Amino acid sequence: MGSNEDLYEVPDDRAVMLVRDAMDRTTTDLPPLPDLVAAARAQGRRRRARARFAIGGAVLTVAALGVAGTVALPLDKSGPQASGQVNVAAQPAASPSSPSASSSSSVPLPPVHLEPSPGGGSMADLPPALRAQQENFQNQAVPVLQNLLPATIGTVRRTDLSVNLYQGTKDGKTFTIIFSVRPSGPDTPAESPDCVTEKGQVCKRTTLPGGIEAMSATSPINNGNVSETRLHFRYGKSTVSLAISPHDESNTSAPVTNDQLLEVAKASAFLDLVKAADANPVQKEQKTVPLG
Repeated sequence: MGSNEDLYEVPDDRAVMLVRDAMDRTTTDLPPLPDLVAAARAQGRRRRARARFAIGGAVLTVAALGVAGTVALPLDKSGPQASGQVNVAAQPAASPSSPSASSSSSVPLPPVHLEPSPGGGSMADLPPALRAQQENFQNQAVPVLQNLLPATIGTVRRTDLSVNLYQGTKDGKTFTIIFSVRPSGPDTPAESPDCVTEKGQVCKRTTLPGGIEAMSATSPINNGNVSETRLHFRYGKSTVSLAISPHDESNTSAPVTNDQLLEVAKASAFLDLVKAADANPVQKEQKTVPLG
């Protein structure tokens, strides 16, 4: 009698046939397998197309960024670099208070160049320290005069001839402006002069802060065809004057009134300029030349 193991022994060829028959019966009712090779081939083509598109898009993006960088970014033009690379200089953001961010610039305009009279001199002949002091005072005076004088004066600019000489330009007409804070000499009258009685002259007085008496006068000149307007008062150790001349070529009188100049004299910004020039003079002491 055989053992239990002998009951499970099957010849090799019959065992193979039994296994194959069982597999056939198991898969008979299943649907046919799809064509995996064709599907894999199609999927591979789609993946390759997507890869080409992605790579092409990336190349175009990099190229576009490169072009945009060369157009939008400022280059450092200090010279060729040893490494062969170009430095990119970053531009600072404009602050609201900077000249480029506002409608009006705080940078002063260059001075009007005027040739000196024969034998005379200009600010260019001064020692550098004194010239710098005078130019600094002019640059402070220009915006004050521009803001306080009437719009009929036009654009106010300093000149390079003298520290007390400015110009106003409007509609092609130039009006000479004299703004002087000159140290008084020992012979200078202590009080403002009286309004001299002249034909056609009109004078007006007012009291400035601190009890200072100021006078403004409009006088005809050039045979009475036009008139000039001037302001005069004493401050500390100095004699202050502000005069507007006419435009002779067009027979246009000084486009400012006595009242307007007196209002300028009352303004704190104008008096601050006068105070600074009185404490640190930018002009020589006034000399009185005796007549006769």
